Amino acid sequence: DAARRLDRDGASTRAPARVMTLWTLTQSALLAANAVAILNEPRFLAKRGLTARDVRDGAVAPASAKGQIIGVINAATYLRVPLIALNAIVVFVKVVFG
Repeated sequence: DAARRLDRDGASTRAPARVMTLWTLTQSALLAANAVAILNEPRFLAKRGLTARDVRDGAVAPASAKGQIIGVINAATYLRVPLIALNAIVVFVKVVFG
């Protein structure tokens, strides 16, 4: 199969498996936080009824799943400055350690 390779002696060796580590999980969470943080409220979220105003006006119940998603999106918009610092750290680590 594609994961098997032959060394100089013709013996079959296995390619190292890609493992989900805490570092890759952290990078994935950072990527998701970046994606949520850049959502534009007037142009994107308002058209879909996902603004904090919808929760305040009573159009969406705060305890509902949609209300909870709106809360997470609203909280992520306040994370823009810390996200810049975290992205800089990740870029630095990737450049230095590969």
